[in-house]
Amino acid sequence: MVEEEDTEACSKKALEDDYEPKGLCYCFWGPMYWFKMLAVEMHWSFVFGVVSVYGINQGFGGALARIGTEYYMKDVQKVQPSEAQVYAGITSIPWMIKPIWGLLTDVLPIMGYRRRPYFILSGLLGVVSMLLISLLSKLHLVFALLALTAGNTAVAVADVTVDACVAQNSITHPSRAADMQSLCASSYSVGGLLGFSISGVFVHLIGPKGVFGLLTVPAALVSLVGILLSEPQVSNFAYSEVNQKFLDAAKAMWTTLKCPDVWRPCLYMYLSSAVSLNINEGLFYWYTDSKDGPSFSKETVGYIFSMGAIGALLGAILYQNLLKDHHLRDMLFWTQLLFGLGGMLDLMLVQRMNLKFGIPDYIFVVIGEAVSQMISRLKWMPLLVLSSKLCPVGIEGTFFALLMSIDNIGGLTSTWGGGLLLHLLNVTRTKFDYLWLAILIRNVLRVSPLCLLFLVPRGDPNSFVLPTELLSSKEETETQEPDNMELVSLVNSVDGR
Repeated sequence: MVEEEDTEACSKKALEDDYEPKGLCYCFWGPMYWFKMLAVEMHWSFVFGVVSVYGINQGFGGALARIGTEYYMKDVQKVQPSEAQVYAGITSIPWMIKPIWGLLTDVLPIMGYRRRPYFILSGLLGVVSMLLISLLSKLHLVFALLALTAGNTAVAVADVTVDACVAQNSITHPSRAADMQSLCASSYSVGGLLGFSISGVFVHLIGPKGVFGLLTVPAALVSLVGILLSEPQVSNFAYSEVNQKFLDAAKAMWTTLKCPDVWRPCLYMYLSSAVSLNINEGLFYWYTDSKDGPSFSKETVGYIFSMGAIGALLGAILYQNLLKDHHLRDMLFWTQLLFGLGGMLDLMLVQRMNLKFGIPDYIFVVIGEAVSQMISRLKWMPLLVLSSKLCPVGIEGTFFALLMSIDNIGGLTSTWGGGLLLHLLNVTRTKFDYLWLAILIRNVLRVSPLCLLFLVPRGDPNSFVLPTELLSSKEETETQEPDNMELVSLVNSVDGR
């Protein structure tokens, strides 16, 4: 056993030495060698799946959806900023119940397959929902919200399946957990950069409804992933035991959550997100409608958000190359502090202090967006790595979805809390007298999670492991599934191996 471990370690070391560029060549070839290394160790189909779902469907498609939804609510449905905040929370509910999608994909196969049908169905749901918004000229607000919610459901289901792959590989390849999270983050950021760069132009040329029509393409790609997926078929599956499997999975999740090393960082994840109130709709309306504001065009808004995507990408690169081995509490302390201080840039902008220093609005907003997104990425990367380590074997997808839903529930609390704050301060489509006060309150609350750092474990998040009894499951002992079963290469079936 020891000899096998030594051999595996030597093989990995030799592989890293072969694929690692040296010296100045790293600047050019480093990312390519990194992708190649992940493709060899995790299989290229895993990398393809992450890039497709995170990069194209969530990154690129999510960027188009965000700008399209902002202008759709503002110009087509004509709602107030506080109302838009509430509606954004409603349409994000599918992300709150991600454990349900995780349970379905983990324990309920369709026609003998655990993953392929969910990819295909989620893609079809995304295509239909986007077509409804795009083609119906006078869609009632209620039905528009239902369609947007269905679109988010489609993205969330695909996200859960890929998250299961990441969680499983983080357990089987613990030394690559940070690399896999960096792959997810960088794919999402690059896709978001491309999407935001063209979103404003397309909103201007074809309108927000036309943008929703374009979103059918990323959704169709998800179905294509399901069609091309080669997955072992579950033979003679006992559907009568599904209820028991649900109960077993629920018990396993509850057992894991009762572990102090699990529920404490989960509580921090929720609270740190919930208290950082989201007032983005108020700022968006001020950017575009206020007579005293910058009155940015649709193209400019898209470019501003694209700079935010660049900031997020830089944050992922910075974490991967310099910060991934730093202690968790130290990382969270400095990033949370900088997150609060960085929000002061919005206050300076609304108070028009940048003009007193001779800095144009566009330059100032671009800097603020890039800095804010970079800090946000640095703040969540170590928590994502830690979350991938908290998943017990056998229900990786379900439990990782549960952890991410905790973060999403915190985001929902933040969004609705921000909407309430805007309403109380009477920030409307045309009134922005107290927007500065909303920003100041938000910035103070952003710093408050520093008092909760005792909830997160000390040390390097990559070194954290669950207790031994939580790293095994009943299903694992009964049936051993191959690594990366969720994204097995089609080449394997073609070659007959």
